[in-house]
Amino acid sequence: MGAEGEPVVKSFSIESLVKSIIPENPVKSLANNEVLAIIFFALLLGMATLSLKEAYQQRLFSFFEALNEALITLIRWIIRITPLGVFAIVSNIVAKKGLEPIFELSSYVITVVSALAFHAICTLSLLLFVFTREKPWRYFLKVREAPLLAFSTASSSATLPVSLEVAEEKAKIPRKVTGFVLPLGATVNMDGTALYEAVAAMFIANIYQVSLSLADQIIIFLTATLASIGAAAIPSAGLVTMTLVLQAVGLPLEGIGLILAVDRFLDMLRTSVNVWGDLVGCKIISHLLNKN
Repeated sequence: MGAEGEPVVKSFSIESLVKSIIPENPVKSLANNEVLAIIFFALLLGMATLSLKEAYQQRLFSFFEALNEALITLIRWIIRITPLGVFAIVSNIVAKKGLEPIFELSSYVITVVSALAFHAICTLSLLLFVFTREKPWRYFLKVREAPLLAFSTASSSATLPVSLEVAEEKAKIPRKVTGFVLPLGATVNMDGTALYEAVAAMFIANIYQVSLSLADQIIIFLTATLASIGAAAIPSAGLVTMTLVLQAVGLPLEGIGLILAVDRFLDMLRTSVNVWGDLVGCKIISHLLNKN
């Protein structure tokens, strides 16, 4: 805090940003919750794993696959008891700050919905038209079953079979393209989730009156993008990776309790955007392959 009680805003430095990304000691970074450094090391470890002999790769893949399934099961258990935790957290916040934070949720919801709509209607549609000259609304009508199912299930994995079906049968995209792009997209292409996490982090910072510097905002952008890649394709999994984004800039984790009240609806919307992005990417890659 400054001399007059005002928060100190950290100055932005490219050098400090680079140092926060590249770890001196990965174990130390894990212990200190240095999220960007952890993600950077994980990416390097993944590339090193791909360079190993197939026998070693299979052993590592089996281990990490089993670990991933165990963690997803643990997440499901946590989600089941979440309502009790949400009640306790919201009650505590209301007791300290009154009902004002609850009323501010409306502006948060409007911001997230507007941003997701802009990304889906403008950004992704523009990319589709620029690269393929396909009219976005016509392409959407061909594949509409997938985004609509994603909205109802809030799960990219549950929607994948339908995405594959409509892309091949209605959009006439070759199976060799859909079989690679759509499963990969359902795993790593979480653009709607990344957008939501960045907006949510800024909202939580505003609720707790935490001043974020330009460097903090860039870290939120980077962490949300990278953390969304690791989000499981199941409902509300973005809340788990949200903790990484908040820890990266020192925001209180209990702030997640505030947005849980509206998260299910927003989860349905961002999953629809994720699936729409997968289908747009699939169409673009198919067009580029046919062009060459």
